Amino acid sequence: QVPLMESGGGLVQAGDSLRLSCAASERSFSLYVMGWFRQAPGKEREFVAAISWNGGSTDYADSVKGRFTISRDNAKNTVYLQMNSMKPEDTAVYYCAARSRPYILGYSPHEYNYWGQGTPVTVSS
Repeated sequence: QVPLMESGGGLVQAGDSLRLSCAASERSFSLYVMGWFRQAPGKEREFVAAISWNGGSTDYADSVKGRFTISRDNAKNTVYLQMNSMKPEDTAVYYCAARSRPYILGYSPHEYNYWGQGTPVTVSS
């Protein structure tokens, strides 16, 4: 088990920024690919961003590329999602997830082994 806890969600206006954090209570945190997903009401959970074990490889959904940045601090067992120029369509519950394959990014929810409880993000127009 890799307990994950997201924080940082909230209500912002279009164009604002928000930073999400995900803390892992796991010494082997650095061995996991970490990902962020989101799920809007009535929609399926979708990929947002992923980062390899050492941060050397990242990837993003086209809808957030250039606006969102994923990063990690293995010394703090924490992964971040910096969200800039936010849009109303970014409104969703955001989840962090851990994948027990440190070198290969995952893009589908079923590729991840552990999940946080989610943090809601609302962007008003």
